[in-house]
This record gives sequence, C-alpha cells and structure tokens, in this order.
Amino acid sequence: MKIALFSDIHANLPALDAVLADIDSRQPDAVYCLGDLVGYNIWPNEVIAAIRKRGIPTIAGNYDYGIGRSSDDCGCAYKEEQEKANGKVSIAYTNAQVGIEERQYLRTLPTHIRVEFELGNDPKHLWQQQPPFTLLLVHGSPGA
Repeated sequence: MKIALFSDIHANLPALDAVLADIDSRQPDAVYCLGDLVGYNIWPNEVIAAIRKRGIPTIAGNYDYGIGRSSDDCGCAYKEEQEKANGKVSIAYTNAQVGIEERQYLRTLPTHIRVEFELGNDPKHLWQQQPPFTLLLVHGSPGA
C-alpha cells in the first residue's frame, strides 16, 4: 500500500499545486494532509478550496485551529522577538483574508486521523498473514 502524506502548506498555492502534481504522478492508494493549510502566505482560501475539491482527509494544524476560531494566536513556538512580531503580522493578515465558509471548514478538522490497513493477507498463504496495521496521523505530536 502506498500512502502520500503532506503538511504545512501554509497558504502557498504554487507549492500545493506542485505537491499534488507529484502525488498524482505516483498514484498512491491514499492521500492525507497533516495540517497547517493556512498562515504565512497569500492564498489561504485557494489552498482550502483545493484540498476540499479533492476531498483529501485533513487534520487541523495549530495554525488551522487558531484561524478557524478567529484567534490571534497561531499556537506557534516563536522564541525570538522578531519572530513573534512577524507571527502577529501573519496571523492578523490570515484572519483578515480567510472567508467565513473556509473558517467554518477549518473548525471541522479533527485533531487526528486513525488509519487501519492490512498487508500481505493472501488467503493462499495463511502462514504469512500480518495483523492489521494502525497509523495515527497527527500534526506535531500525539501528546500536544
């Protein structure tokens, strides 16, 4: 089974287009987005539309969570004052750009997705059967 995972698009539509073209060329069995659709760049609504159009299962990144709730906190771990100042500009810009429908969509994103699949369960080779595998897809850390 081939699974494509990507995250942290951060409203960069040209980057998302490149990632999706590469994914299409590889023809995976499943595609998942691990969050942070918005923030930092100028195409938050377009990125959300592209993800929704393809029906890609997506989890909420910290930026998605904040923007979905119209917060002025992105949940980012900025350490330096200049980073913090730039972060305030970014979240204010993103909050001003994201539409009502897109914000509602961000609020529906789950904090994790559990994926179960089986490998090598050919009925002719019962002695080689594997138990089902489970993947826990998160943004950052399952404990966060």
